[in-house]
Formats: sequence, C-alpha cells, structure tokens
Amino acid sequence: MDNKINDGKEKAVLVGVLIDDDDRESIEELEELANTAGAEVVGVMTQSRSNVDRNSYIGKGKLSELKQFVDNMDIDLVIINDELSGSQIKNIEDIVNQKVIDRTSLILDIFAKRAKSAEGMLQVELAQLKYRLPRLQGIGNDLSRLGGGIGTRGPGETKLETDRRHIKERIRAIEAKIDDLRRHRELLRGRRRKNEVPVVAIIGYTNAGKSTLMNVLTNASVYAEDKLFATLDPTSRKLVLPSGREIVLIDTVGFIRKLPHDLVEAFKSTLEELKYADVLLHVIDISAKDVMHKIGVVEGVLKDLDVINKPKINVYNKSDLLDKVPENKGDSVYISAKERIGIDELLKAVDRFAYSDLFILDFYFSYANSNEYLFLKKNSKILKEEYDEKGIKIKAQVSAMERNVLKDFIVS
Repeated sequence: MDNKINDGKEKAVLVGVLIDDDDRESIEELEELANTAGAEVVGVMTQSRSNVDRNSYIGKGKLSELKQFVDNMDIDLVIINDELSGSQIKNIEDIVNQKVIDRTSLILDIFAKRAKSAEGMLQVELAQLKYRLPRLQGIGNDLSRLGGGIGTRGPGETKLETDRRHIKERIRAIEAKIDDLRRHRELLRGRRRKNEVPVVAIIGYTNAGKSTLMNVLTNASVYAEDKLFATLDPTSRKLVLPSGREIVLIDTVGFIRKLPHDLVEAFKSTLEELKYADVLLHVIDISAKDVMHKIGVVEGVLKDLDVINKPKINVYNKSDLLDKVPENKGDSVYISAKERIGIDELLKAVDRFAYSDLFILDFYFSYANSNEYLFLKKNSKILKEEYDEKGIKIKAQVSAMERNVLKDFIVS
C-alpha cells in the first residue's frame, strides 16, 4: 500500500514524553517543524512520565499502542520529540516497522532544505555528520534506506554508507573549509572596524519576524515566510539611520527549543558575528503565548556565546495583534514589521544605542583636510558651520568614535 497522501507528503505521527509543562508547548512546536519539513501530521501521541525510557523512549505498553496506530493509519514516519540514541531509534523501528526520526534529525533536515549558500550547506552537513557518526552502529539499517524523504536530506546516502574513518575525514575537510570562511569573515570585520561603522545584529526565536524586519529596514529582499527557519543564511546590509550615520545590519539564524548542540557548534563561525556586534536587536513575537519561554531560550544561547551583556534593544514585533500596545521605554520598542508600525521609533533607538556617547564639540578644518571634513559631515549632526579664508569651523554632535577619529581637529 502507498502510504503517501495525495500531494506526496509523508504521513507522520508525533510522539513525546511529557515531563513538565514546557514539553506540551514543545510538542506543538514539533508539529510546526514537521509541517515545515513537508510532513502531514495525522496524529500526536504523548505519555506522562518522570523520565524517558532508556531503551525505547516510551514504555512497552505505549510502544505497542504506537505500533497499532501506525498500522491502522498507514503512517510512514514517526517523529520523536527528543534526541535519541541510535539504539533507541532501532528499538522503536523494530516494533513499528516504519521510519523513525528524532527532533534533532528533523531540525537538521529543515536546515539542509533551507541552506542556500556554500557556507550554510557546509555547516549543515557538518552538523549532520557529527550527529550520525556516533549512531552508525545503532542505526545501520537506517543508513541504507531507499527512497529519501524527511530525515535523509543533506550529506546523501553514499556518504553515510562509508565507514567511520571516511566520515571523520569528511568532517575534518568541512571544518577546514569553514575555518577558511571564518578567516575571510574576520577580514571583512576588520574592514568594518577600520571604517568605524557600528554593527547591529538581529537575533531572535525562529519565526519571530527577523527577516521581515530586515527587509523593511534595508529593502534586502531576504526570503521571509511564516514558517520555522524560513531563512538560514546570514545577510548583512548597510543602513542609514535618521541622524545620517551608517550602520551594518546583520540578520542571524533563528533559535529554537532544544537547538541541536552539533548545529550550534557548526554555526559558531556565523554566530561569532554576535560577539563582534556593537548592538543586538532581539526580535520577539509579542503575540506568542509562550513568549517568556522563547525569550529565555534566546537569552540562554546568548549566555552560552558570552554576549549576554551586549547592548541590546528588545524589539517586540507583531504588536498590532495586541489589544493594547505598551509604551516604548528605554531598551524596549513595540513594532509591527509586517504593517510597518513603529519603525521610525525603532530606528531612533538604534541610532541612540549605536552611537550612545554623544558630545558637542567644535572642529576646525583647513581646506586641505576635505576628507576629514566630509567624514564629519556624513557621520555627525552638524549644529553650526562657519567659513573663513583658511578653513571651516564646525560645531557638531558626535559620538566617541568620531571624536577619536577627528581628535586632531578639535578646537574646544
């Protein structure tokens, strides 16, 4: 019997162990992930336990119930809401006689589908190989599956059928390539530092509206869709602030519950952008019912990356869905990127944070110092300008960066 539904999607059942309240919301998110991967979820099976079963994740009774459901509903994919060992996957497959993947494999599959750049595809392949290497013995049959489908995208079957030594060699080769790309990115960072352009990085939980905001602010044409991990590859664009000063705005990969460790490790060269950013824009879906937990997930990743104390603006997106929008205060701005509400206020906040230390100073430039004069005109707020036969006297509101660059031209 052909288990595929009419549009070719795999019919899936979700399975989760409920240990605390967060696990219920995690199951709901797993359904979004499954839909994003292209599955058709036809059932959800949960079991309340104090901990997962070491051998089969769920107990024997629940496993038997799962087997019956899979047979009755012609299920061809079982998705587990936690990361499993190879032996756990094999034990479940031996009973249900259908393909079993865990949450980590599902997320990696989505990343493989979404990655478009050479670096993004390398990072995903690295994460997949590191995930599968310790599971070779437990899921040997899984590596020889035919027909593809969810959980099989990425490195490809031929790579996975090689032995550990060959996989380790491939991992080393990918790591070397990513290291080369990291060094190239460091050169680009060095150029930005030399030009003294502040860097502002957009961060947030997946599907919070980061890419939509990037498009609104910079007309970057970044792919944006109401799906988890709609965009994966980082994007950077220049942005002119209301003051006339420039920043570099960087979009980053979204975070999620139980983000696979290997994925975080693989994307560290990309996430390093956060370490070198001057300001973080934490985009938050204020309409989400579990908004506080999602904020905690993002802050947890920021803590792991040692950037939790960076200057940060909390950008509460989708505020048009609220009955009453709170007042903007300090580091909190309420917007709707989709409806372009509150964007001016956000830009003013970015201006304030990116150029936080402002000074009113007098400068004098001889006509021979036209480059320095133009630099000041472009990057600061001019309050007064006077000309004489030898040069130009300017009173301007400047940042610490501009003050340092032009310190030789300060007259008071």
